[in-house]
Formats: sequence, C-alpha cells, structure tokens
Amino acid sequence: MKAKSPVKPTGLTRRGALLLLASAAAAPAMAAADAVPAAFPHRQMTLVVPFSAGGPVDVLGRLLAQDYQARTGVAAIVENKTGGAGNIGIEFVHKANPDGATLLLIPAGNLTINPTLMPDLTFNVERDFEPVTMLASAPNVFIVSPKLGVSTIAQLIEKAKTKKLSYGSPGVGSQLHLAMELFKEKAGIDILHVPYRGSSQALQDLLGDHIDVLSTNVPAVLSAINAKMVVPLAMTTAQRSRLLPEVPTLAESGIPGIDVTSWYGMLAPKGVPNDVRDAIYTVTRQALEQPSTVDKLAAQGLTVQTEAPADFGARIKRETEMWAKVIKARHISIQ
Repeated sequence: MKAKSPVKPTGLTRRGALLLLASAAAAPAMAAADAVPAAFPHRQMTLVVPFSAGGPVDVLGRLLAQDYQARTGVAAIVENKTGGAGNIGIEFVHKANPDGATLLLIPAGNLTINPTLMPDLTFNVERDFEPVTMLASAPNVFIVSPKLGVSTIAQLIEKAKTKKLSYGSPGVGSQLHLAMELFKEKAGIDILHVPYRGSSQALQDLLGDHIDVLSTNVPAVLSAINAKMVVPLAMTTAQRSRLLPEVPTLAESGIPGIDVTSWYGMLAPKGVPNDVRDAIYTVTRQALEQPSTVDKLAAQGLTVQTEAPADFGARIKRETEMWAKVIKARHISIQ
C-alpha cells in the first residue's frame, strides 16, 4: 500500500498550489460562520486521489483536507493511490468502511467512460458508490496551429474535406478524445486520432506541425492561447468560457448538441448513511464556495461547481449513457 502523503503544497503549478493552500489556511476564521453538521465524520478523513500529486483533482483534495481539518479539528489527509488508470484507488475506496471517513475524488471519465471501455472492472459505479457532490469543472476547447490557416469550425470542416488532417488528445478513451469523435460524427468529417499521454506533449507536437488539431482543456493551453501560439476554434461546452469569452461554442459554430466539460467529483462507498453523506456535501460546498477559494481556483482554470448528491448521481448516469452510445457508434476500444 502506498504511504499516506501529508498535506503539502502541490498543484497545477507550485505557485498556484501555494496560493490555494494559503487561502485554505485562513479557513479557521471563516469556518466559524458555517456550522458543521453533527453527522459529519468525527475521525480522521482520508481523501483518496487515484492519480499522482499535482493535477487538478489532487489540488482540490489538498484544499479540502485543509478546510475540513480547520472546520472540524479532525485530521484530514490526501492519499494518492495510483495505478491501473485510476482503478486501484477506486477499488480501495470501494472496499473502505462506508462511514464517510474515506472519500474518492475522481475525474469524470473514470465514472462515465471507463465502465463502457473496461467491461471487466471489478466495481460498478452505480452499485458500489454513493455520489456526494460535483466539485469543479474545466472548459474544453479545440485548438489549431496558426499554420493550418483556419480560424473557425466551419473552415476546419471545409479543410478536412479536402486534406487529410490529424488531431491529438490526452489518450484513447479520454473525455477529450470522445468529444472530438462526437464532433466528427456530427460534422460528417474524418480526422485521424493521435493519442498522447497527456496534453503537454500533444501541444508540443501541434506547435511542431506533427498534428493539426488538439482537443484539450483550457487550463492546459491557456498560456499558449494568450501568447497567440495557437488558435482556439470553439468551446465544447454549452456556454462560452469566462477565460476565453471571445471563443464561440460548437453550437454557435453550427454544430449543436455537444456539451462536454471536464469535471471532478466526490464519491463515498455504498452504504454510507444519508445524513453523513449530506453532511459531507454541505461542508464541502461551504469550503469550495468561499469567494477566496473560488478566485484561486479560477486562476488555475477551474470553476467551482457543486451539485447535491441526487443531482450529481443523475449527471453520472446521464453522461455514462451518452458516452456509451459514442463509444459504440465510433467503435472505440482500448485493446
């Protein structure tokens, strides 16, 4: 078992994480204004992140651990249990005592895509977990190199009809891969998929003209967009992004019916009492919706977005069904 890691400043950038934890350190003064529900767990909290330290879900976990401890006086830690595309950490929480003291923090794809791509999983999201809340989201965007000579989705579609193009994503079966496949189906075009292990190498290959298009989330490429090194064509979300207000959505660009956002959520093992689950949701929402926390996360490209347990569960079910249709229609496999 991987050793439990202490809460320490890590994140999307070290400076960004330091700012996040500095805001969380101020939580004692703010916590007094928010009563902690009696059903909130009163023993050490373990927030399981099934990926290595440094990503968005890890930043969220460490911020929440700081806030939980400040509000309740009970120790809270983050445990990074990596491996198996996130499945090792998920399985750990699946087998944990359902008392609310062990929680899973996880990106959307592990909940809504992997069950279809990986039919041999030893757990079932709906059967084995209790949705607690959505935590935050990050907008997704399609970008191209300026050398491609297109600046709109309509121009990209026309280019794809006359030239063989390729696009990159953070990996086969990732939400960003499926978002582009959904776009291709609706636009009636074909663009070759080139999978990467993350967005950074894909961005470098886009800048080096090895691929033509990149499906990614805004935080990963915001600096490149601001420096005009790449051209943003469209957001995959239903609304424009506050970070890129001049970039239209796919619907505004003539391709309706696509609303794909990278999001992160919290689950508990099945069997957690409803009052405990609801208490965790309440305290988590209070922690994330502090204005200072909202601002610090926004600076990292994350939008605080909480949902009540029932609404979050409905989201997981809805998106799981949507991605299952895309995976089957586009014959996507990780084999």
